[in-house]
Amino acid sequence: QVQLVESGGRLVQAGGSLRLSCVASGRTFSSYAVGWFRQAPGKERAFVGGISRSGRNTAYASSVKGRFTISRDNAGNTVHLQMNSLQPEDTAVYLCAVNDEGRYYSSDYDSYDYWGQGTQVTVSS
Repeated sequence: QVQLVESGGRLVQAGGSLRLSCVASGRTFSSYAVGWFRQAPGKERAFVGGISRSGRNTAYASSVKGRFTISRDNAGNTVHLQMNSLQPEDTAVYLCAVNDEGRYYSSDYDSYDYWGQGTQVTVSS
């Protein structure tokens, strides 16, 4: 098993940037692909993007492509979500999750094995 903790969420003005982190415990972090999801009040959990085990491949939802970037540091057991040009519609709880089948591109949250508890991002207009 792996434990995940997200951090970095806060209130930010529209047009600003944030960098979220997802830190994993254990010795097997590099065995997992990692996905980022977000959930706003009254909305379904939505795929934001993902990164492969090696970090050489990424995938993004169309709503964030060109604005968000995912990277990973396996030595530090950390995945980052860099968010630029934030907009009010980006307001949500952001969660990271891992997939032991390498499905970094999957938008199906049922395909992920372990989840963090999330970090709140609020973008003011």
